[in-house]
Amino acid sequence: MIRAYKFLMRPTVGQAAALAAMLADHCSLYNGALHERRDAYRHTSKTSINYGQQSAQLKEIRSFDPERQGRWSFSSQQATLRRLDKAFAAFFRRVKSGETPGYPRFRGVNWFDTVDFPKDRDGCRWDSTPHDRVTRVRFQGVGHVKVNQHRPVTGRVKTVSVKREGKRWYVVLTAEQAQPEPLPKTGSMVGIDMGIASFLVDSSGEFVPNPRHGRKAAVKLEAAQQALSRFPRVRRDQRTANHQRAVDKVATLHRKVRRQRLDHAHKTALDLVREHDFIAHEDLKIRNMVKAPAPKPDPDQPGSFLPNGATAKAGLNHSISDAGWGVFLTILHAKAESAGREVIAVDPRNTSRTCPECGHVSTENRPTQEKFHCVSCGHTAHADTVGALNVLRAGLVRCQAAPA
Repeated sequence: MIRAYKFLMRPTVGQAAALAAMLADHCSLYNGALHERRDAYRHTSKTSINYGQQSAQLKEIRSFDPERQGRWSFSSQQATLRRLDKAFAAFFRRVKSGETPGYPRFRGVNWFDTVDFPKDRDGCRWDSTPHDRVTRVRFQGVGHVKVNQHRPVTGRVKTVSVKREGKRWYVVLTAEQAQPEPLPKTGSMVGIDMGIASFLVDSSGEFVPNPRHGRKAAVKLEAAQQALSRFPRVRRDQRTANHQRAVDKVATLHRKVRRQRLDHAHKTALDLVREHDFIAHEDLKIRNMVKAPAPKPDPDQPGSFLPNGATAKAGLNHSISDAGWGVFLTILHAKAESAGREVIAVDPRNTSRTCPECGHVSTENRPTQEKFHCVSCGHTAHADTVGALNVLRAGLVRCQAAPA
């Protein structure tokens, strides 16, 4: 199996400048390749350019610009061109399937924050000074950079990436490992119901509170964004010191919320994986859930629109995004795979409207957001607990119906 590791780097001032230059030059290469593809297709000949053609030009580009493009790893530049090729492949796939296409966009220096090295010891080297107590990673054109390795890396390192987050630099590794030993069986099965009032409720009636990290940081973030809005929108190299501090303040607050959300998701998923052999959850289409409502034209007044509940829906969308369901479910599946647990996603329709005692389905079974009262048999319970019970049952049915 493949496992990723992310470590904080501590570059010197010169190394940080070299890393920034590397990102800028890879960004320039990405934009240049995108510009070439776009102009070739706009030509009357409708020429289509692929990755192989652009990769063949790298040798000439590097010899023409040795101080910039020729300074960096050839393999990492190929990875940047593959990144553009994947963006175009996804664009054509969306066009073919009738989705919103989203043509690949040019990247500003601030929006290009990752450089990939497809193979260790090819333009980069993890643990480049094994004789030293301090772990270092070496990048071509940058040198040996100190790494704060807070946990050991097991397995063979396959790829290495450089990532910038605000003022911080990280190295991201992928390592190939043997399948770990599964956790001991507990004999427990659980269904979980995701929510906003509570982060999740399981079928045994236990509630995990929603930390609402985004809402707690909203006041500080609003003040920081107001301070930033007072500065004009200019290029990064034209910002004043005060402007840059305002930018860094907003980025720091966003980064803190993101890390808090990740920490909560990891801990909650780990508790579930340790305690249960089988976990069922709702197959939530989060992207569809956070869509803005369509406008309602007023038939009596052309050019006017009727109320469509957009304000209330915006608040709900913000709460869903703040809960981080998608991140949590991704982490849950990854941890379950490593631990030898089984996780199944089930259809969420009517899970909170179906009585777990008699099976009666009705919207009247849920008179309020929290209360469940079956109009057929009179069963009462918390609506989220009922939803979790029905999710568990649906998951067991799907598991038994799956071919061996």
